[in-house]
Amino acid sequence: MAENKGLVPEKYDVNAKWDACLDLTVRRFVYSSFAGAFGGLLFFRSPVTRWASVALGAGIGIGSAYTDCSRIFYGYDAPASQDGKQ
Repeated sequence: MAENKGLVPEKYDVNAKWDACLDLTVRRFVYSSFAGAFGGLLFFRSPVTRWASVALGAGIGIGSAYTDCSRIFYGYDAPASQDGKQ
């Protein structure tokens, strides 16, 4: 089976792309949720705002992972601006 590993070019190895993307998504979700929880404990007193900071951190982590996964799968970055000007 080891001799078949070199047959698929890296560009078309979808399993490796999915593995990298899932690993990236889980790590960024967990780390940014922890950062949101720490920030919530540090800055907010109400449990609602603490949970909101955890949710914001998780959303930032998922969003950044989505951006990097689209770059991994499609090979390009998101546009720099919405109006098309650089």
